[in-house]
Amino acid sequence: MLALARSRTVAPPGWSRWLVPPAALSIHLAIGQAYAWSVFKPPLESALQLSGTASALPFQLAIVMLGLSAAFGGTLVERNGPRWAMCVSALCFSTGFLVAALGAATGKYWLVVLGYGFIGGIGLGIGYISPVSTLIKWFPDRPGMATGIAIMGFGGGALIASPWSALLLERLGADASGIARTFLVMGLVYAVFMTLGVLLVRVPADDWRPPARPAAAGAARPLVTSAQVSARSALRTPQFWCLWVVLCMNVTAGIGILEKAAPMLSDFFGRSSAPVGVSAAAGFVALLSLANMLGRFVWSSASDLAGRKNIYRLYLGVGALMYLLIALAGDSSTPLFIGCAVVILSFYGGGFATVPAYLKDLFGTYQVGAIHGRLLTAWSTAGVLGPLIVNAIADAQKSAGRSGPDLYSTSFFIMIGLLVVGFVANELVRPVHPRHHEPSPAPAAQEAPAPSKGADR
Repeated sequence: MLALARSRTVAPPGWSRWLVPPAALSIHLAIGQAYAWSVFKPPLESALQLSGTASALPFQLAIVMLGLSAAFGGTLVERNGPRWAMCVSALCFSTGFLVAALGAATGKYWLVVLGYGFIGGIGLGIGYISPVSTLIKWFPDRPGMATGIAIMGFGGGALIASPWSALLLERLGADASGIARTFLVMGLVYAVFMTLGVLLVRVPADDWRPPARPAAAGAARPLVTSAQVSARSALRTPQFWCLWVVLCMNVTAGIGILEKAAPMLSDFFGRSSAPVGVSAAAGFVALLSLANMLGRFVWSSASDLAGRKNIYRLYLGVGALMYLLIALAGDSSTPLFIGCAVVILSFYGGGFATVPAYLKDLFGTYQVGAIHGRLLTAWSTAGVLGPLIVNAIADAQKSAGRSGPDLYSTSFFIMIGLLVVGFVANELVRPVHPRHHEPSPAPAAQEAPAPSKGADR
């Protein structure tokens, strides 16, 4: 365990900070496989005689455990360091696949749920937040770009995992035995791949500074603090809960489309003269996944220049406008629908990648990973809220004999309202009151004033 300690991962002089993003990507590209779970649904339903609801259970439990483990494990991640956190993530995520393989091989579905959903879900949560505070400490000059690189991997993991999973099932078989072998192979490969990040990650020395520290630019922004706030104190601030609402509303608006993308496109234009085929619907899903991935990097990087509050004004304000255009245009223009959906999903991904930097601006770097973990409970809430709104209203409209855009227009107007709520919450964000700040180490500065000033520079 000593090799995993934070003290053993301090970077030596001259070590390149650009090695940290690849380390973070090795974790996020792996755990991003969760978005490709749908590949396993049909073979599991056929091999184990499951309903569609039952086959979704491992994924649903994994997302719930992601939020819970991130919230409750965030403090441990801060205390023990990124190498420990990445190791725990790799161990849990890979073990989850191995337990799921045993469940598929023996026909005991509860083992698949336990392995992939519960054990693997813990690996998802710890892995998701593991590199955040480390990246922010290495890139205080460009925190949005740094976290965007890593969290982009979570959005893009499915683009790798989906065809790979399909290939393995094709080669190894789509029966219970083939599914078990596929889970086994994926568990072992992900263990090796994630271990690369465990070995590579480093934390900066206490006196390390970036090559060109933009002190003047930081001072010009009132929401960028040089103080530090603990995770416990952050929960007592209105800023945390404003950001919780902002993230929840933004994610709800995006995941409402993402979860039902293919059937939504088919339903929306089902009454038109050129209805959407299966391949076109699948292409739409792939396009949204690409927008989700690229938005995480592009918009979070832009936030370093525009500021976090301004970029969330874009996500929430323009996102509401996109929903309004879809609702008013109906099925009159397929390109307009697809274009608006792509923009909304890019904002969905960008919101995830920008929020760690927003937290850093408000609360400092002291326990930003733990604060981020607690904020991700907004994701768990939105993961239930978004699909529930869209599916419940669509089912009710179908029961009433309606079709086409009528199935979703009410949902779209609800999403507009939620985005407006998020916009207002973002406008209410103000600098954190000094009473929540951690005491500054004044005595240490007085004992050795000259070295301290030199290090600060």
